[in-house]
Amino acid sequence: MAEKTETPKEEAKDKKRKLLGLEPVETHHEVVLQEKKLSYTARAGVVPLKNAFDETEAEIFFIAYELDGVEDKSKRPLTFAFNGGPGSSSIWLHMGALGPKRVVMEPQGWMPAPPYRCETNPFTWLDQTDLVFIDPVGTGFSRATKEELDKKFWNFKGDIESVGEFVRLYLTRYKRWSSPLFLTGESYGTTRAAGLAGHLVDKGIAFNGIVLVSTVLDLAAIRFMPANDLPFQLFVPTYAATAWYHDKLPADLQKLSLSALMDEVKAWCEGEYTLALMKGDRLTDRERLKVAKRLARYTGLTLDYVVGSNLRINIYHFCKELLRHERRSVGRLDSRFKGIEAVVTNERPEFDPSMVAITPPYTAAFNHYVRTELNVETDLLYETLSRTVNENWEWEKGALPATGEILRSALAKNPYMKVLVAQGYYDLATPLFATEYMVSHMNVDPMLRSQITMKLYEAGHMFYLDLGALGAFRRDAQEFIAQAWKAP
Repeated sequence: MAEKTETPKEEAKDKKRKLLGLEPVETHHEVVLQEKKLSYTARAGVVPLKNAFDETEAEIFFIAYELDGVEDKSKRPLTFAFNGGPGSSSIWLHMGALGPKRVVMEPQGWMPAPPYRCETNPFTWLDQTDLVFIDPVGTGFSRATKEELDKKFWNFKGDIESVGEFVRLYLTRYKRWSSPLFLTGESYGTTRAAGLAGHLVDKGIAFNGIVLVSTVLDLAAIRFMPANDLPFQLFVPTYAATAWYHDKLPADLQKLSLSALMDEVKAWCEGEYTLALMKGDRLTDRERLKVAKRLARYTGLTLDYVVGSNLRINIYHFCKELLRHERRSVGRLDSRFKGIEAVVTNERPEFDPSMVAITPPYTAAFNHYVRTELNVETDLLYETLSRTVNENWEWEKGALPATGEILRSALAKNPYMKVLVAQGYYDLATPLFATEYMVSHMNVDPMLRSQITMKLYEAGHMFYLDLGALGAFRRDAQEFIAQAWKAP
């Protein structure tokens, strides 16, 4: 029998990928925060993830910041932070909100003219907590060693286990097991954070606090799918906020404050609108017209469009339709942003203007910063937001994860843990009403409900792009960290 030979494709598949292979590089810096000089050490490198045979299967890249001059680390909080996607690096929270440097944008968050740069972040959390920014496998500079290992990490379970192992290794290598511990996740990162809270508490790692930025604890609640009316109900308040911002509501509604408008719309969605959608085809023509008029009134869309949509308005259709006659669309991540549309008749926007506005500034500024100030030398591509990871992510048996129950269990096991939910009014990716719905359906014991607080900001998914919201977020985080951990 002839010996089997591997094809070039099979040989290539077995080869190891180009990895960063970087032992952590330490650099020393100073920042002036509220007239107080802070000296800190930045640490950038990778932590290898190994299997039971001590073989490296992946590298996780991280950037950490530790305040200098702290002798007793047990009195210094430590926060692990990451973004979502899945497929996103931690660049957004790192260079937009928490880190000692931030990418320079226009005050409202609009894209500035190139070239792009970063500056000292006066709203950094570094005076309150040391920071570790984590890039999950496939994002940033983090990679699996072989292509066939990607699937081990690109799913909910593998993601939780790999990031959880990174946390364990970091606490061990840098002797931080006795520090007050916090997690901060954004978007799918909130799904991850809730999962990690449950996963790690069973391994003896308990957190003092978790910050959920633009929360999604149940992905099915925000996915527009056949026979799933829930997203249609949960998105309407943010449609109303968006129409209010762009001055597309009737005059009496435009005169309301944003919070008063939200209260009115949410009450209607929980009542008449929900009952109408539940009736489905049993809804009478008279009932349908009554609901359609109110839905058109709250969304700024025409009555004909609402009726033609069967009272169910898809997010992408809304983003295209609201400003269609101006040849503009509104953003998904932040509906304050406007996109220029070449074709009026399409049902979906050409692109998300809020995503397009941030990608070049953050990518350019970070790549310059990490090489010139943190001394990371590599030609490896930094994946700010990997489409490959996102498109190849495997949902377990086709099911979308729901981590509200995991977070509830973690709270029950660690009743000292506090949770801060931070949300933007103009977020059409993880809308406000959907977040409220998810949090209120966790079945948290009444004794523990006060452990969860919510703060709202007049911006979008990444509300910290707006300087006013960023300042408010820092103040809320400062108060939260202080309450979640009181030094002895």
